[in-house]
Amino acid sequence: MTAIAQPAPGSDWTAAALRMSAIALVGVVWISSAIFGLYILAWYVGAIPANTLEDWNHTLPRLYEAATPAASAGIGLHFLAGAVLLLLGPIQLIGEVRRRAPTLHRWIGRIYAGSALLAGVGGLAFIAIKGTVGGWVMSVAFASYGALMVLAAAQTVRHAIARRIEVHRAWAIRLFALAIGSWLYRMGYGFWFLFAGETGHTDDFRGWFDYVMNFAFFVPPLIVAELVVRARREETTRAGRALALTGVSAGAAFIALATFFFTLYGWGPAIAVRFGAA
Repeated sequence: MTAIAQPAPGSDWTAAALRMSAIALVGVVWISSAIFGLYILAWYVGAIPANTLEDWNHTLPRLYEAATPAASAGIGLHFLAGAVLLLLGPIQLIGEVRRRAPTLHRWIGRIYAGSALLAGVGGLAFIAIKGTVGGWVMSVAFASYGALMVLAAAQTVRHAIARRIEVHRAWAIRLFALAIGSWLYRMGYGFWFLFAGETGHTDDFRGWFDYVMNFAFFVPPLIVAELVVRARREETTRAGRALALTGVSAGAAFIALATFFFTLYGWGPAIAVRFGAA
């Protein structure tokens, strides 16, 4: 069972349904994030020994430019730490691991929080040195995301050390919602291009849809995380649990569908190309 799937005690159907939907969400996130984490390691981290750092620019232009090595180092750190977050995050949500192997839970938690800090700092360093291709709107949004990642990681660790376990778990859920942001960013664009083409998108990422996506990859997940956090409390109403259930169920369905298409047409071929060239 998962930490995220432990709503407040209650005998009505919403408590049981929320628990099951949360388990389903963690399951599909684990599968999807493992595949995406492998894709990050293969395509982005693998580009370093292959000396094909220009491949980084396939998703967002100007991620790698030889003239700005410090910025490239920052975004490279962001990619590497992000892969660790995606691979380890779901493990921390499994209640059985926390109860039966608390030492393992704590050590994974240290690595996870440290990786979140590095991912946030790496991204912030890139923005400070180079800015973003999408101009000040993207820079503000992405910097806010990085700052929230650092804050959530610090708060998760701080409350764990102080043994404020419920507060710690609440911040851990928020951190998990942020940690899957770069993955959701790519999913959002992939689905939009599939159903709407490039409507609202421009090559310099300054179209109206680009502006929406600057915030949509981390604000809605944080809202869902907050609904889950509140649904865990004893004073939560049936309506509150039902609202959380709607968000969690929709998230699980979206991620399952997106994972299938992205693995088939995006991540899988990219991994095969990298490993085939190795």
